[in-house]
Amino acid sequence: MTFAQQNAKLIQGRVVSPKKDVTGVTIQNITSQIATITDLEGNFSIRVEVGDTLIFSAIQFKRKQVPISQNLMDSPFIQIPMEEFVNELKEVTVQPFGLSGDIAKDVTGLQLEKDVSAEALGLPNAHVRIITQSERKLQEASRGMYTLRAPLAVNINPIINAITGRTKMLKNRVKVDKRYAQTKKIQNSYADSIFQIHLRIPQEKIDDFMYYCEVDDAFQELISTENRLLIWEYLLNRSKLYRRNNGLE
Repeated sequence: MTFAQQNAKLIQGRVVSPKKDVTGVTIQNITSQIATITDLEGNFSIRVEVGDTLIFSAIQFKRKQVPISQNLMDSPFIQIPMEEFVNELKEVTVQPFGLSGDIAKDVTGLQLEKDVSAEALGLPNAHVRIITQSERKLQEASRGMYTLRAPLAVNINPIINAITGRTKMLKNRVKVDKRYAQTKKIQNSYADSIFQIHLRIPQEKIDDFMYYCEVDDAFQELISTENRLLIWEYLLNRSKLYRRNNGLE
């Protein structure tokens, strides 16, 4: 015990790091089982002797082990550089969820929970589709209006609407509305980042690109198949033409 006390020395040093705070780093002498911590500037002092081992540790740094040699004992001041600790995931597993990592493949089989809707809540008439304004106007133009005062009168409104072209115009409007609704459904199924990264369509051009697809009859036929993989392949090929025609290459 007397020999150990005579050879022990209180060394002084500083923990340094270019990026992280060096306050409160723990320094433990695992040989003598004593410890200390750094001050606001990373300074510390601890009693050691040759052959001891110091462990420097903190949540923001990688654990560092420093054996005490005679050179360290003879140094008036030591400096200990610390390496920043970065918590990196070695591996991300997507297989338990049936995913492959390929967006084009996963999007076709991905099943999400139902949204809160009338159907999910079991409300009456939940399965009844609400018609659009254009469809309602078309119904009114085709069926006409009957009054209680003249139940046997001939309703000529459908005839007039057919002659004037109003019925045809409303049919075209219903068709356009249906196309637009289908296009928006496809657009909303992908995040904007997918259009920007994979299709290379700028944020402000996404709506215009989808209209470019909407007017193509081939796109409407693909939508009716509900084959998400074929739709994605179409969007990939169509985006190349759109970028070329709009000088986005």
